[in-house]
Amino acid sequence: MPFRSGAGDYLDIYRALADSGDDHAMFELGCAYSTGSHGLQCDMVEAHKWFNLAAANGHEEAPQCRSEVAGEMTAREIADAQRSARAWLIENARLNA
Repeated sequence: MPFRSGAGDYLDIYRALADSGDDHAMFELGCAYSTGSHGLQCDMVEAHKWFNLAAANGHEEAPQCRSEVAGEMTAREIADAQRSARAWLIENARLNA
């Protein structure tokens, strides 16, 4: 199960904002996944993905947070997070075309 009860509204709101290109929402998702807050389970791969996307969209704090999260991950987990971020970019571009 990707999240515990109560996280659905948070995810719906912040995913919609992130899908529209909001770098702050991407950063907030990274924070939530990295700490397990807002009812989400801690997931460093998801956290890295969202910090990476936020950084790519110009969020100033995201690169440092991405680096901190990466320090707790294996090379395979980082590669998985990067693949997931690329897939999100491709899907988001397709949906917004």
